[in-house]
Amino acid sequence: MADPATYRPAPGQIPDQPGVYRFRDEHRRVIYVGKAKSLRSRLGSYFQDLSALHPRTQSMVTSAASVEWTVVGTEVEALALEYSWIKEFDPRFNVKYRDDKSYPYLAVTLGDQFPRVQVMRGAKRPGTRYFGPYAHAWAIRETVDLLLRVFPVRTCSAGVFKRANQQGRPCLLGYIDKCSAPCVGRISPDDHHALAEDFCAFMAGDTAKFTRRLTERMRDAASIQDYEAAARLRDDIGALERATEKNAVVLQDGTDADIFALVGDELEAAVQVFHVRDGRIRGQRGWIVEKVEDVSDGELVEHLLQQVYGAEEAALAGHGSRSRGEPATGAAAGVVPREVLVPVMPPDAAEVSAWLSGMRGSRVDVRVPQRGDKRELAETVRRNAEHALALHRTKRAGDLTTRSQALREIQEALDLPTAPLRIECYDISTTQGTHQMASMVVFEDGLARKSEYRTFAIRGPEGDGARDDTAAMHEVITRRFRRYVADRVRTGDLEMGAGDDDDQAFDTGARAAPRSGEVEAEVEAEDAGRRRFAYPPNLVVVDGGPPQVAAAARALAELGVDDVALCGLAKRLEEVWLPGEDYPVILQRSSEGLYLLQRVRDEAHRFAITAHRRRRSKGMTVSALDDVPGLGPARSRTLLKHFGSLKRLRAASVEEIASVPGMGQRTAAAVVAALATADPVAPRAGDVDAGPAGAGGAPADRPDDPAVERRGAPDGAVMEEPPGIVGADPGATDLPADGSALPEPRQAAAGVPGMLSA
Repeated sequence: MADPATYRPAPGQIPDQPGVYRFRDEHRRVIYVGKAKSLRSRLGSYFQDLSALHPRTQSMVTSAASVEWTVVGTEVEALALEYSWIKEFDPRFNVKYRDDKSYPYLAVTLGDQFPRVQVMRGAKRPGTRYFGPYAHAWAIRETVDLLLRVFPVRTCSAGVFKRANQQGRPCLLGYIDKCSAPCVGRISPDDHHALAEDFCAFMAGDTAKFTRRLTERMRDAASIQDYEAAARLRDDIGALERATEKNAVVLQDGTDADIFALVGDELEAAVQVFHVRDGRIRGQRGWIVEKVEDVSDGELVEHLLQQVYGAEEAALAGHGSRSRGEPATGAAAGVVPREVLVPVMPPDAAEVSAWLSGMRGSRVDVRVPQRGDKRELAETVRRNAEHALALHRTKRAGDLTTRSQALREIQEALDLPTAPLRIECYDISTTQGTHQMASMVVFEDGLARKSEYRTFAIRGPEGDGARDDTAAMHEVITRRFRRYVADRVRTGDLEMGAGDDDDQAFDTGARAAPRSGEVEAEVEAEDAGRRRFAYPPNLVVVDGGPPQVAAAARALAELGVDDVALCGLAKRLEEVWLPGEDYPVILQRSSEGLYLLQRVRDEAHRFAITAHRRRRSKGMTVSALDDVPGLGPARSRTLLKHFGSLKRLRAASVEEIASVPGMGQRTAAAVVAALATADPVAPRAGDVDAGPAGAGGAPADRPDDPAVERRGAPDGAVMEEPPGIVGADPGATDLPADGSALPEPRQAAAGVPGMLSA
């Protein structure tokens, strides 16, 4: 616990101007971000007598080790910068808004050649228009099913669309007139896109136009006695009316507004919002707020508006909708309505209104409804918030108690000075010493933090892998904590001892004092990617017994890291091993602490196996053409498409290869030389006939068909292709940012070891 006087800025050093400030802890982690009209006045309030501060503010200032600030020109700029810093650093003492569920949206992929209507969750994608959010996915499907009678837009996946295109036959929806069947050319791309635009216009609230259009067509059909067509159009009108009725009119004046409500106590609160467009409720959403800082309801509302509309603005900017300072597009104007109705006015209402108006491109009115229909609707939203808070408390009571008990039991069993709020677990996965991969999973406060997951490709001393699991574990722990110590040295938290080099231990005894002062607004963004390993865990868990624990302990000792606890969890008897101990620690089978360690270990095991299977699968699809100098994937596909198979390409002369468009004499000679030195009996995998678009390769044992050659895999091997992973360092990778579930493994094809079924 630090004394705030040790890092208090010198008198007169803090400017009396608007700005944004951030407090950092001893590990340089940002723990709080705030804004102020006067930095001098606001920061001075934190350094008064501790007894005069709110308990949460006391906890924050005693956890901090330095304070930094950035001066901005206006209070609106301070509002935007505060939001961007909170989003970038996720400070633990700032108010946190968590969605109480993952809300589904109705999405139309207008960026595709043939737009698709579907239910989507998670991060928004470029080129896609969203409607919602909705409380239930079935509500979206019911609405779409009604509207497909009038707007038969494609709803099938890319795989179904491609298969129908190859077969020349549409799916069932094409036969029952609920899809215009663009897969078989019944409608042109332009006409189908116009159909998707009409669908979006109807969902956006422009319903009367389409009802009038169908009514006129129905009357025209009846006037020429085409009663069957008139009956179909009558049913279409009924479908539109039923879809419209699902969104009842709540505001008669056709208002566009977002109505917020807030209900809570001193510790947490529930927030609900109804999105009203053209007088109808088009979406509803809820959050649970943890009050980790001393804030009023007005400040909570201000933070809420920052999160809701700031996230939408960032998504639109990421999709290339507009750049900062340009007028709002139609999409941006649709995100921010003309009215924002709140339960309590934010303290800086004028600045918030100006910020929202800048995003919308026209005036936005932020106010508290006082009477009439809007006041009644706000009361309905408040009742929804009350119900959401009661439901959250019911769920949270048991979960929070259980996690606290598990951490306390681990602390007592391992004799730790504090509860292990951050736990890192490591596991090794390999097949007979090949494709060695290691995983690192992170649990914070007893919950998985998937954005912090990493995987490591084991290199070994010769670059061909480690000799066994203990050597691999030593390498992984060394690489992870070398990055941690190096980051501390780079930021000035440590000073290297004399004579140290890159592979020597760092002197952890000389800690440089954190410094307070003014910083640039964008400096941290450059270092954020390099400081992913800058935060140490309270406890390191390795999957294994005494050998693995000893290897990890040796790696930590070599780096001079002595402030991180270490243990191992052996699978057979679930024994907990500590470094240098002859006997394990035995936790009761019913212990919540043991259950948490098991979950951490099993998650590391799952993540390591997934990474190993991915690497092994990639290693089994390597082409003999990959090593040819100057020959890339595109020209490799061109060669295989021209000659039909690797066998025919191997038999071709330099002149024949050079005659292929895009090939020259030098590259052709390199191809012939590479194929001549390759083993024709057991060629490498992945040389697949390009063939016509979408066609699959034929069996490799037929001489006239493309050769599909693969390296052998162990009998019964099951492989899967998880989502793409981004490296944390050379050989290290991340779990997908959204933490979505990995696909189920595909079963091995019958009778063919190591091959995957279609």
